[in-house]
Amino acid sequence: MATTLADHLRSLPDEALGALLRLRPDLVMPVPADLSALAIRAQSRVSVARALDGLDQFTLQILDGARLTRDVREGTTSVEAVLAAAQGADPAAARAALDRLRARFLVYGAENALHVVASVDEVCSPYPAGLGRPAAELDERTAAICADPARLRRTLLSAPPAARAVLDRLAAGPPVGTVSAGALSGTDGGESPVRWLVDNGLLVSITDGASPLGAPADAVELPREVGLLLRRDTGPLGPLQPTPPPVAITGREPKGVDSAGAGQAMEAVRHTETLLEALAAEPAPVLRSGGLGVRDLRRLSRTTGVDEPTAALLLEVAYAAALIGENELPGAGSRGAIDQQVLPTGGYDLWRAGSLAQRWEQLARAWLAMTRQPGLIGQRDERDRPITVLSGEVERAGAPPARREPLGVLAELDPGSAPAPEDILRLLAWRAPRRGKGREPAHREALTEAAQLGVTGLGALTSYGRLLLADAAAAREVPDEDPLGLRPGAAQSPGEPSATVQTLDGLLPAPVDHVLLQADLTVVVPGPPEPELAAELEVVAEPESAGGASVYRVTGASVRRALDAGYGADDLHTLFRRRSRTAVPQALTYLIDDVARKHGGLRVGSTGAYMRSDDEALLAEVLADRRLAVLSLRRLAPTVLATPYQVGRMLGALREAGYAPVAEDATGAAMLTRPKVRRAPARVPAVARMAAALTAPRLTGPRLLGVVEQIRRGDAAARAARRAPVTVRATNGQTGGALSVAQAHTQAVAVLQQAVRDRALVWVGYVDTHGATISRLVRPVSLGGGYLRAEDERTEMLHTFALHRVTAAVLDE
Repeated sequence: MATTLADHLRSLPDEALGALLRLRPDLVMPVPADLSALAIRAQSRVSVARALDGLDQFTLQILDGARLTRDVREGTTSVEAVLAAAQGADPAAARAALDRLRARFLVYGAENALHVVASVDEVCSPYPAGLGRPAAELDERTAAICADPARLRRTLLSAPPAARAVLDRLAAGPPVGTVSAGALSGTDGGESPVRWLVDNGLLVSITDGASPLGAPADAVELPREVGLLLRRDTGPLGPLQPTPPPVAITGREPKGVDSAGAGQAMEAVRHTETLLEALAAEPAPVLRSGGLGVRDLRRLSRTTGVDEPTAALLLEVAYAAALIGENELPGAGSRGAIDQQVLPTGGYDLWRAGSLAQRWEQLARAWLAMTRQPGLIGQRDERDRPITVLSGEVERAGAPPARREPLGVLAELDPGSAPAPEDILRLLAWRAPRRGKGREPAHREALTEAAQLGVTGLGALTSYGRLLLADAAAAREVPDEDPLGLRPGAAQSPGEPSATVQTLDGLLPAPVDHVLLQADLTVVVPGPPEPELAAELEVVAEPESAGGASVYRVTGASVRRALDAGYGADDLHTLFRRRSRTAVPQALTYLIDDVARKHGGLRVGSTGAYMRSDDEALLAEVLADRRLAVLSLRRLAPTVLATPYQVGRMLGALREAGYAPVAEDATGAAMLTRPKVRRAPARVPAVARMAAALTAPRLTGPRLLGVVEQIRRGDAAARAARRAPVTVRATNGQTGGALSVAQAHTQAVAVLQQAVRDRALVWVGYVDTHGATISRLVRPVSLGGGYLRAEDERTEMLHTFALHRVTAAVLDE
């Protein structure tokens, strides 16, 4: 009968062993050498804790029942005893919970001799089911009282109400409580209920530090027998909850959910683009401690028109999507100053070129995968310093599963189901109480962030949000059945939009390719603009408001900017006629012609820099303009002025003063270029980093069978090596007199020839090049030419032995 876990694993069929590895994939990272190594790893604290983290509240209560009903001497329990301890629960549900524990080998053995893995007691509370230690382990007098059930009941019934309240509190668990020193010594004055309980043997003082929890000096413990008596109505394990808590659902119209979510998704993309444009115009410096300063976050928040928590969330998501990054300032840092700044990366330009749905999907995928918790921003760290956006203190490895768990609850419900957040948190606490400890704030933040990004709408999961979660789950799995992606439909065609993008596209307003020009020079875009139209508007107009219909305004500065970028007056007239569904206002035509007539009237070069013009009166005006005194202009010729400053500063000062200069090169040709935009180095998005991270593999199909076979083969080789004789007998099992060297060699060759014919395992003794005698278990392949070729069962390598070095050969039994 198997007594150890390793022996029990050896007795299992491959299917049962594979089921264990499927439920606990961490056991094969890396693949253990044999079943003994697998058993050791399965009983380790880390692996046991990981297995327990995935169990629901009822299964953990049944595990406490197995721990509670163990025989003190044998250390085993039985299925019958565990089911009896689960008083009030459906026996079928209790047995199913016990089967889950046995499938994970947290409990193993025959039904009448169940063993609990030792590390369970180390990982879990030392008080199973919240009950204290037996009285015999605590105090002799208390043990004598508890040994007499009638006396114990009489003592309990005589307890004063205050003392009974203390007992009820400790009986609910944990069974240890702390009290003041005076409450035990009686120096507090009056009748202490704790003192009465200790004097009457219902509580035991553990002031000697004997508590498994390392209780303080003034502590008391409720003996197990007293706790069981107090739980006579609810059962030894206390109130059991074999089914998950109910979730109250508010029904929403699925179309309304999708519409609300799509509107918020559009806003999230728009605000993200506004944030990043603000960073492109004025990059934010990186603090020495990392992250952006509070002032920069406040500035970006005001620019975008959102509150600071939302701005922080969008910045973190953009960083995870590799749309922004850090860039070193040239020549900075020599005096310890800030030498890095945050600005958009080259990936931002590619992102802007995509459709609205594609841009949202990239943000949402990065949010699901990023190991950062934006809800921590604004809180204080352990050194009482504020946690800033993009700082290292926001990093949390458990953030991705903390987002997936509440969204997974929503995905399990029917479309349009909007449960209360409190019900979701209660359900998650029941499903994984160990893992859920401390995750409640992260779960709440995940639901809030999902609403801000448009993954949910009106409290329910959107249709495209379901597709997003399904795609993310599929991306985390390893396709064992089709590792090369050869099956039809196994992979998405390059350039083909995902189902998430297609669904969201159908909910968003169709991109428009036209505008409505107004008499006041405003430009109304009646919907999300196409990327090409958005790029044109960015050059020729100034944004005024955004939303479902964005508004721009054409100004003299925007027209001059367009002329600087290479547009001509005719090009602008053509652009507005082509894009506008309304008549082009005459005021706009006059504005373009007026700015174009002045544009290029001044030419700027470098001396520092020079300025020339055929209009001497215009140069005289510039020279006399007090606003340009900072340039220290001087006349070189009737048509030329010079300044010691660079071209860029001269151009900026002239434009601020209302002039329209144009830069020229050494040949006098006008230099019409778009302004350069600075970009940070490209970064890898969070989704790609998560995909490349080491995670527990999904074991199915051929991979699982291969792992089981490898462990079995390694275990057989290890056991065979342990059976190897100290010296291989040359007599091949004979007990007669010793053979001569020639006879032993002849007999060894005969054994090897037989092993070659039968493909049998054989122990070979041989002398190595150092003169040492070594034995090895091999399977002979061929024998001839004075050499033996054989396969080593342990290493799976082919070896060649010189026959004159073989001393003996014995068939393996």
